[in-house]
Amino acid sequence: MSKKYFGTDGIRGRVGEYPITPDFMLKLGWAAGMAFRKMGACKVLVGKDTRISGYMFESALEAGLTSAGADVMLLGPMPTPAIAYLSRTFQAEAGIVISASHNPHDDNGIKFFSGKGTKLPDELELMIEELLDAPMTVVESSKIGKVSRINDASGRYIEFCKSSVPTGTSFSGLKIVIDCAHGATYKVAPSVFRELGAEVVVLSAQPNGLNINDNCGSTHMGQLQAAVLAERADLGIAFDGDGDRVLMVDHTGAIVDGDELLFIIARDLHERGKLQGGVVGTLMSNLGLELALAELSIPFIRANVGDRYVIAELLERHWLVGGENSGHVVCFNHTTTGDAIIAALQVLMALKTRNEGLAQTRQALRKCPQVLINVRFGGGESPLEHPAVKEASARVTQAMAGRGRVLLRKSGTEPLVRVMVEGEDETQVRAYAEELAKLVSEVSA
Repeated sequence: MSKKYFGTDGIRGRVGEYPITPDFMLKLGWAAGMAFRKMGACKVLVGKDTRISGYMFESALEAGLTSAGADVMLLGPMPTPAIAYLSRTFQAEAGIVISASHNPHDDNGIKFFSGKGTKLPDELELMIEELLDAPMTVVESSKIGKVSRINDASGRYIEFCKSSVPTGTSFSGLKIVIDCAHGATYKVAPSVFRELGAEVVVLSAQPNGLNINDNCGSTHMGQLQAAVLAERADLGIAFDGDGDRVLMVDHTGAIVDGDELLFIIARDLHERGKLQGGVVGTLMSNLGLELALAELSIPFIRANVGDRYVIAELLERHWLVGGENSGHVVCFNHTTTGDAIIAALQVLMALKTRNEGLAQTRQALRKCPQVLINVRFGGGESPLEHPAVKEASARVTQAMAGRGRVLLRKSGTEPLVRVMVEGEDETQVRAYAEELAKLVSEVSA
């Protein structure tokens, strides 16, 4: 069955536009509470990022959950992966995050975690959607849920993050600039790195409800690049608004993306004999990542774009490490979901082990030139199914002889075909991309 509300990462949209409204959140809380209660006694953790609408939706969810008989434990502003972790440690039936991740303040959304700290299974999301269409009821008064607040949530999560590196680890002598995106990491991230001995310069850690992701964080790296150079820091770390994405900047001010961070972590585990299997990337992962891992005889497979699909592949294969070039990095040897702080710590440990700076370590992965051309089509039959397009795509793929690749895919939101070609020769890659884009345009006319 297709889902009416849930996307690949929960429910998200513009505040005040259905379904991101208080009345829907009230009903969603009730529906989720009813669904979770089918598993027995029900305790649900609720956390949020720093956007102003979080207060409104927290109250609505709280009322809905308690009306269904669920007990609610409020965490306040906390990174998304912290809610996944705390849902496990408090043995809750579920965790709910009020966040729109890297989006601006006027968006918001809801993400769910199971009591094991993983994404909800499809059948449970479908059950919640079915209940959303049912009349809302209230349990008898004696069974209404209770609400409490976890006051030491930040401290618990800080200690958890620190436990992902060996006891006694010190980053003394390392100067780091951290950009918290005025988001959910604004308290915990500086504490984690300072408590591990690093000298920390903090940017964008004064949330006012409206400035989350505003020209800062992992989607706007300019401020961090400038600060790393001005401070003569060893590196910079940028988080997104809810703390599940991380990008870095080396001491020269160059951006280090998720593919490069994933490689650094995977190679370190491989060299220490702890990788367990291979690495999961996505359809958009740079070919350079695949080739660099192949040189180390590390298996690599591609999932659909979205951390949900990366995690599904990791679980199926019993592998430990995967991620996206956008900065979602999953380290299953430490946690159950993408965690920006933990991923950053694993990169720092790899640098420490090799006694190298980030600029030097990243050189082992040579990113391939990538050309992306969007071609508009008028709907109807997909040009990707046209025999001429299929033949040309296969011919180009064969011509690159395993040192390049072609990706043709329809946009999920616009009448566009995305034509992407990457390989080792930028001139050749651009020529192939333009040839395929022209052909797609012609068969679409």
